[in-house]
Amino acid sequence: MSHPLLARLTEDFGWPQLDAPEALAAHLAQPGLHCLFIPGDAARNLETADAAVILPELRQAFQGRFDCALVGDALDAGLREETRVLKTPSFLFYDGDRFLGGIAKIRDWDDYMTRIPQILTAKTEV
Repeated sequence: MSHPLLARLTEDFGWPQLDAPEALAAHLAQPGLHCLFIPGDAARNLETADAAVILPELRQAFQGRFDCALVGDALDAGLREETRVLKTPSFLFYDGDRFLGGIAKIRDWDDYMTRIPQILTAKTEV
C-alpha cells in the first residue's frame, strides 16, 4: 500500500492498518461502529485513490459515528470472500465484530448518504 493517499490515512489521520488476523480481531473487538477500507490494488484500480479521499469525508459527514481502518493485502481476499463484498475498493461496516454490510466500488455521494444509514441501522435489527 504505497499510494500516497493511502499512506495519508494511516500517517495523517492515524487510522490503523490491519495486516494480520490478530490485528483485525483486536480492532473489531472494540465496541462501536467500524468501517474497514479494502483498497485493492492502487496501481491497477484507479478508484482506490478516489475511495481514499472519499472515506475521510464520509466519516466527517457522519460526525465520526464509525471509526476507520485500512485492510492490508494479507487479509483482503479472506474478508472479501467472508462478506461477499467482492469488488474493490470497498467499505465494510461492522458493529463490533458483527458485519452489517458493505459498499463496493465508487458511488455517487447521494448513494453513500442513502446506503450508509441503512447499513448502520442494521445494527439494531437481529
